[in-house]
Amino acid sequence: MPKDQSRHIVQRLPKRADYERTTINTIIDEALICHVGFCDAGQPVVIPTIHARIGNQILLHGLKGGRLLKHVNAGHDVCITVTLLDGLVLARSAFHHSMNYRSAVIFGKGREVVDATDKMAAMQRFVEHLTPGRWEHVRQPNAKEFKVTSVVAIDMEDASAKVRTGPVSDEDEDYALPIWAGVVPLELMASPPVADAKLDPDTRTPEHVTGYQPATRKK
Repeated sequence: MPKDQSRHIVQRLPKRADYERTTINTIIDEALICHVGFCDAGQPVVIPTIHARIGNQILLHGLKGGRLLKHVNAGHDVCITVTLLDGLVLARSAFHHSMNYRSAVIFGKGREVVDATDKMAAMQRFVEHLTPGRWEHVRQPNAKEFKVTSVVAIDMEDASAKVRTGPVSDEDEDYALPIWAGVVPLELMASPPVADAKLDPDTRTPEHVTGYQPATRKK
């Protein structure tokens, strides 16, 4: 079946669309989780999972034999979505309530990463995507962990971003209503780290933990 060349084109409010890969990559890299949609035995399935990106590929991982990884390795398409929520837009009317957000939708096929060097680099990228600087502080995957983990790389064949920013947009006749309206900014923030109960009390908390903030972490 030929690929739908318009599958990534934004239909609803196209003025909010952005097809620049720089914009799309920035959204992917800031997000800590993605949702992967695919069809399994005729049923639609969406799975939330950790992701990472290297170049024009999105990396996913899981235990060998998982249905998502089987689906990818069979050469089937997947649809990956990422959303960052930046604010609640509270309008004067119920109809015009909205959100400020940045989202991305990616379509593509993938394959299992079988080269040992590439697979280890992908594992490192997963850790660094969540917490930059962490990889050099942790025990590396041992042979058993490496063997039971599968990594797939999804080619970003078609992708789009959709972004809403700015204030409330009300009907002209509603601006005179005595109803509070505005934006409630939202941001994902890290609280002070909580050490594991079995941690050696002499173990220092590293800077990549004490200074961690999800939205501003360096990729």
